[in-house]
Order: sequence, then structure tokens, then C-alpha cells
Amino acid sequence: MKGFTTKVLHTRYSKKDVHGALRFPLYDSVAFEFDNATGIQQAFEGKLPAHTYSRISNPTVEDFEARMRTLTDSRGVVAVASGMAAITNVILALCSAGSNIVSSRHLFGNTISLFEKTLGSWGLEVRYADMNDSSSIESKIDEHTRLLYLESITNPQLEVADISIISACAEKAGVPLVLDGTLTTPFLFRSRDYRVAVEVISTTKYISGGATGVGGVIIDNGLFDWNRSPKVAPLAKQYGQFAFLAKLRREVFRNCGSCMAPHHAWMNTLGLETLALRIQQSCDNAMAVARFLAGQVKVKSVNYPGLSTSGSHAVASAQFKGRFGGLVVFLLEDRAQCFRFIDSLEIIRNATNLNDNKSLIIHPASTIFSEYSVEERMDMGIADNMLRLSAGIEDREDLIDDIQKGLENI
Repeated sequence: MKGFTTKVLHTRYSKKDVHGALRFPLYDSVAFEFDNATGIQQAFEGKLPAHTYSRISNPTVEDFEARMRTLTDSRGVVAVASGMAAITNVILALCSAGSNIVSSRHLFGNTISLFEKTLGSWGLEVRYADMNDSSSIESKIDEHTRLLYLESITNPQLEVADISIISACAEKAGVPLVLDGTLTTPFLFRSRDYRVAVEVISTTKYISGGATGVGGVIIDNGLFDWNRSPKVAPLAKQYGQFAFLAKLRREVFRNCGSCMAPHHAWMNTLGLETLALRIQQSCDNAMAVARFLAGQVKVKSVNYPGLSTSGSHAVASAQFKGRFGGLVVFLLEDRAQCFRFIDSLEIIRNATNLNDNKSLIIHPASTIFSEYSVEERMDMGIADNMLRLSAGIEDREDLIDDIQKGLENI
């Protein structure tokens, strides 16, 4: 099987369903019974591949993980409760108090808050580098650096770095490159091909299909030698190339209670089946909207990697094979005008999510970055007159008509 959607639809079950169900069942159960005490002992010791308790593993979640593993040709996938849970588990698995990570400054607001406030108070240092400058990256790395971190497309700045250059920096330093691929998904970007060690994705967004289930995944691409990671190396003697996955499953993921709910795993699997169809429509709509906005006098500027005017256009074209994602960012005169525009829309909804099938719009400075000062927001590239539009799968003529009417009312 080579095709993206074919792989999703035809990944085999780990065990044949007793009733021959064509769709893998929803096992909304917490505990699983064993025939004898020896069996459950072996399961807990990892000697018997069986489910014991859904905080640790679950058949429905396992099926979703298997489909993601097939799609990405990765070593293994761990499904978790959310995208933020995925990031948190990776940092906890690889870092300790006194260690540091080197990251892009342009990240999702909650990710920065996690790094600086939640984990910073426990002794994690975050060093921000220009991900378009290899010398800037290398100057931040020292013997206490445990990983490099960035987003495939930054949210909402829509910057795209040359990931081949960054992965080369990571390999030279002997640290894993961790990439948030939420805005691209494996359909737009195969992180393994760019030497990304670990990819994290919020499946709540594009994968779930209409925002029907919260979730996240951690993908080990099987490219990093975990003997080089101080926290994971002790496990490499026992688990070899699966050391990082063992660190997650047998300690961090299990102990933090980060499990994905079986019902959400089932919904994410359904969404995965139509991902290629939906994200293609979303990309096409985003391109049409960006081109329309670029010709409007009331719009100060438009940022979309698919436009030739974008500073990220060339690298995005190469990395994402002619597709540029579903987010469009544009500037109006000021915050008041942004609010009037949002309030004038009828089809595009004022809500914070990405790819909800419906098109969504927010004012980032007053929502997902509201906890930061004006100075901090400017340093992150969040202008007070910025709007972020997530293109859904509606008919593009209706979207453009809605935007046009909104502009007429500001």
C-alpha cells in the first residue's frame, strides 16, 4: 500500500475482531479481565502483549496509534489526551532541572507558557534562536541542551523554516529535533524524510475531522540514537531502539495520566479516514481567501505561505509539495476594526480551533496570547491588528462573499 488514504483505511487490526466487524470497535472500558493470575502478572511486566487498564493502553487507542504509525512509517506512536499533553510528555521524558531546550520564539501561546512558566519553575531553561539562521541555533546549544524544538508552520505567524538545515544542526549537536506538525499533518509533510527525531501533533485539529475529539500523538520516527539522550540512555540497554517509547509508556505517559480517551481515539480514527479530502479542500480555500484578501484596500497585509509575497513561500513550496495549509493571517487598521470585522461575519465563526470543517476566525492578541504584555506579544510577532482565519471546507465562493461583506462593514 502506497497511497495515504489507502493506508489509513486498510491498516490491519492487531487481533481479528470476534464478530468480523469492518470498523474497529469502540472499547469504552477501563479494565480488562485475565484468565489467571500469571497472565495479568506477565502483562504488567511487559512480557505478554495485552491490555490491563485504559490509562496504560486500550484496544481502540492502539488501533488509532497503529494507523498513525502506518501513515508515518515511524518506529512507534503514543496517543495522548491532547496536543499540549504530547509536548509535555516529550519534554518530561527528555529534560531535567538544569537542562535547556533551544526553540523558535514563534510558537503557539500555550506552548510558550508551558516552557517558560510551568516547566520553567521546575528548572527548565528555554533558549530562543532564529530558526532561519544555523549559526544562531548552534550558538545556543551546549552540553545541557536536550532538544531543538519548532513548529512546521508557526501559529499564527505562518513562518516556515528550512527543516533540513535545522535537523543538520541537531544531528551535529547530538540532540533530537522535536517538531510540532499540527498545521501540516503527515498528509502535507513527512517529518521522517527531513530527519525529524520526534513529531508531536494535536489531533484535535485537522486529524479529528470537524473537531469531534480532543487528542494528540507523539511519533518516534526511529532516527535518533537514544544512547545520546541522558534521560533515555539507561533504558537503551534493555529496550534498544525502542528506549524512548519505553520511557513514555512505562513511566512518563503512564505516571502523568495522559491517556487518550477511547471514544476520542475512535473519533480521531474516523477523521483520519477523510483527512486527505478535508485538508486538500482547506488548503484550496485558504489559497483562494488569501488571494482575495491581498486585493482588498482595507486589508493592510496578508500572510499565507502560498502567496509569492510570503517570505516562506520558496521553502514551503519545497517542503509541503505545493500545499500550504489552511491558516491565513491578515492585518486590518487596528483592534477595533478587527472586532467590527469579526462581528460582521455570518458564515465564518468566531471560535478558537483549527480546521473545524467550519471556517473559524479569532483575534490572537486578545485570545490565545492574552496572558502576555504588548511588548511580549510584539516580540512573538503578534500584532494587535492581526486576525487569524482557519479555512474550513465550505464552498469558497460563500467564504469570499462573507469576507467581502465583513470588510464593507468596518
